[in-house]
Amino acid sequence: QVQLVESGGGLVQAGGSLRLSCTASLSRFSIAAMGWYRQAPGKQRESVATITSGGITNYADSVKGRFTISRDNAKNTVYLQMNSLKPEDTAVYYCNLRQWNAREYWGQGTQVTVSS
Repeated sequence: QVQLVESGGGLVQAGGSLRLSCTASLSRFSIAAMGWYRQAPGKQRESVATITSGGITNYADSVKGRFTISRDNAKNTVYLQMNSLKPEDTAVYYCNLRQWNAREYWGQGTQVTVSS
C-alpha cells in the first residue's frame, strides 16, 4: 500500500509563506510525477503544481511566480514553497503521486489558511 505523508500546513497571514512536504513510501523509479492539488470549500479540487520525474514543472496560473514545486529524489519527497500567500489560497492541499502505469495515489490533505 502506497502512503503519502504530508506536512507543513497551517495558519498564516496574507503575504506570508509556508512550505508543504510530501514523502512517498515508494521507489522513485516507479514515480512518473508528483504534485499538489487543492480544494476550497464549495469548490472542485484543482491542480496547483506538478513535477515530473524529469523535473518538468507545471503551475496553475493563479500561483505562478508565488509557488515553487521541487523534489528530492533521494528522499522520495516533493515540496511546495508558497510565498506571498493570499486569502484565496486557503484550501485543503493534497499531495498526488502518479506511477508510470497511470495509477494514482493521494495524501490525506493538509489545511492551509491565509488570513487577511
